[in-house]
Amino acid sequence: MPSGPAGPPAAAPAAADLAALDAAVVDCAACPRLVAWRAQVARERRAAFRDQVYWGRPVPGFGDQAAPLVILGLAPAAHGGNRTGRIFTGDRSGDVLFAALHRVGLASQPTSVGRADGLALTGTRIAAAVRCAPPDNRPTPAERDTCAPWLHRELTLLRPSARVVVALGAFAWAAFWPALRAVYGVRPPSPRPPFGHGARWLPADPALPALLGCYHVSQQNTFTGRLTPAMLDAVLAEARDRAGLGPPPPTGPPATV
Repeated sequence: MPSGPAGPPAAAPAAADLAALDAAVVDCAACPRLVAWRAQVARERRAAFRDQVYWGRPVPGFGDQAAPLVILGLAPAAHGGNRTGRIFTGDRSGDVLFAALHRVGLASQPTSVGRADGLALTGTRIAAAVRCAPPDNRPTPAERDTCAPWLHRELTLLRPSARVVVALGAFAWAAFWPALRAVYGVRPPSPRPPFGHGARWLPADPALPALLGCYHVSQQNTFTGRLTPAMLDAVLAEARDRAGLGPPPPTGPPATV
């Protein structure tokens, strides 16, 4: 397949279901910097994983095929998803996220170490705004935009079920607004609600998903106490409830669109 904007991401709208989308995304080579980096990491490997064969490709979404709750992250970790082939799997961020999902009843186990570990999610799908591991965990805006068709098609396929999106970090929060226009044909609010932990966008139209903000589960946040387990649990429990996977959510004034 050719690379660049006319390459693999242009095939995203043709994916008939999530299985087809997941199969197509792993062949994407549209961003030369990310292709080079993911391959370099897979070739050189971390000492602790030197005997393992790295995935070294784009990482598809994971979870329920008809999920009312979507968790949106930044990008795969170099020695996490880029190694294991599953998002938030095999790294410290994933340890924190899946432990919390298990505590709130959305994951069958508190750990995520590999694609064959038996982990299952309840009513939840996890995806990333960018599907390849970026250097320094920092994709560029151009890479985000090139990768966007994968996210937009994923959310389109989830549109009949999706009721809540949790954005892990400001990058994922920013990626939601173009998806709102592309998937739902809705102009994002102006000004756009600022990202923050516990931020909420609750649309008046029940056909649109609510958006909840949560600090990213990176070590930079969890090791410093900026994001505590209690803070993470509170956001995920609210998302669970608003998605209809738990007790009824608290009422409050909705946002307008």
